[in-house]
Amino acid sequence: MIEKIVQGMKLEEAEAEIQRIQTAHRLKLIDFWNIAIGTNVLEIGCGQGDTTAALAYTVGKEGFVHGIDIAQESYGLPMTLGEARQKLLDSEIGSNIRMDFNFNILADTVSFENESFDYIVLSKCSWYFSSYEELVAILKRVRPWGKKLCFAEWSTNVKIPEQLAHYNAIMIQALCESYKTISTSNVRTLFTPNKIKKAMSEAGWKVARDTEIYSPDLQDGVWEVNMTRSIYPKEIENITDIPQKLKDLLLSQIEELSSVNKIAEIRPLSVYVVQAE
Repeated sequence: MIEKIVQGMKLEEAEAEIQRIQTAHRLKLIDFWNIAIGTNVLEIGCGQGDTTAALAYTVGKEGFVHGIDIAQESYGLPMTLGEARQKLLDSEIGSNIRMDFNFNILADTVSFENESFDYIVLSKCSWYFSSYEELVAILKRVRPWGKKLCFAEWSTNVKIPEQLAHYNAIMIQALCESYKTISTSNVRTLFTPNKIKKAMSEAGWKVARDTEIYSPDLQDGVWEVNMTRSIYPKEIENITDIPQKLKDLLLSQIEELSSVNKIAEIRPLSVYVVQAE
């Protein structure tokens, strides 16, 4: 199953090995959500299609996955969103996929019929939202369109010491982003599991079940730590409104991250997973 999905994404072997790990994790999420063959899915924040591909394989040719993302199709490295989409559409599973970019779900011109979708999926995209209010607005907007909400985001609950570096990296990003009005960060607004459940309730969704899924081989913890080390010292210096004392504290935290020099010491956070109705 995993190999067929990865082959459909037409990646070089080095990238394919990374994608095998990422795909295995996304299949765990989909299994928890119990997404069935032949169903229709709206995926919000589809990005380059990592979850889209796994969803399309799961629902089969009898089903359909409509992925949407507010980003431009030219966004993304080393492959743009548009390039990733084309590879997916050209693959064996491409016939039951649609991916639209520059798509603002909150725009007045956007609408779907009530219960057009069996599932509405938000998979590790909520930290890109600009605020808690935006999260609630999106969850409320999609409420009539789908029967079930399937949600996943990194959990802030640290279970083992090896997760601390990932946690510290995202907290450094989140603190810096609270002083910025324009951002391209991976963590623009950080939501804890309790905050996510609160947002769902405000938007009219009822949590049916939730859990945390740990995939220790995911590379995201290492990626976030390395990115924070390399980019955020300059980011911090360029923020004019931040107090100097806080700047010094954040820079010292980045120095602590730099002391984690063995990849084996960095493990990813768990992922908080919810199904609501």
